Amino acid sequence: MIEAYLMHLLVLIGIYMILAMSLNLAMGFTGLLNIGHVAFYGIGAYTSALLAVNFGVPFWLGLIAGALVAALFGLLLAIPTLKLKGDYLALATLGFAIIFEAVMRNWVSLTNGSLGLPGIPKPAIFGFTFSSTFSYMILVIIFVALTYLFIRHITQTPFGRVLKAIREDELVAKSLGKDTVKFKMISLAISAAFAGIAGSLYAHYVTFIAPSTFSVMESILIISMLIVGGLGSVEGSILGALVLLLLPEPLRFLPLPIYAIGALRQIIYALLLTLILILRPSGLLGEFRFRRKQDA
Repeated sequence: MIEAYLMHLLVLIGIYMILAMSLNLAMGFTGLLNIGHVAFYGIGAYTSALLAVNFGVPFWLGLIAGALVAALFGLLLAIPTLKLKGDYLALATLGFAIIFEAVMRNWVSLTNGSLGLPGIPKPAIFGFTFSSTFSYMILVIIFVALTYLFIRHITQTPFGRVLKAIREDELVAKSLGKDTVKFKMISLAISAAFAGIAGSLYAHYVTFIAPSTFSVMESILIISMLIVGGLGSVEGSILGALVLLLLPEPLRFLPLPIYAIGALRQIIYALLLTLILILRPSGLLGEFRFRRKQDA
């Protein structure tokens, strides 16, 4: 029983690690204050799930489709918003997340609305179905490793150095002849694609998704992982997801009512974030923090 619980927890932690690393590419390395990242997570989940349930599309094709559709929406979001900065960009991406959740909740003929989408099949490849929690944990670990290697690589290339230059001072990057809008669009598209992959993995793991799964509060949780682990650090994304998801788990074994556990979880999150911001403003492993103009 304990082993199954731990493996289930590791699956969820792995999915959130992918989400945190993907958001860190846009927010930590490029400086884009994206609060709507959860929408790309949901787009990947719904795309993969709908293709599998309605058309019998294999998991791998559905996952690729989820990543591509999420990347496409990342580009579509980038076109009208990337000229915005700071708080204005945050509000625009927040609005995108709210609109996505509302569409999924009200487009009943496609998504079944608030009742959710059940019956999502488990992934299968070459006749092997990832039906056990252990096999799915291995699958998620593979995707976490691939995500880490890819994002770690591109952030150390000249492309990644341009992203950091945009984050530090976009005007200087422009003066060096860099098309900053193009770089930011590519960064947001890649970030959205990996969020779509995480959504596909989640949908096929739990076999049921609903609009409430992809609420704005999920975005706050992912951003909290970056704050704790550190912006501009791929390893920090992994550490932040690990800390925030593992820390409240011992509360489940205390003789407390369910409503008290939920409240204590929120209190712990708030206290942890406050301590991190006071003691380590750039996070546990971070190299960057957002600054107001007067702090620059």
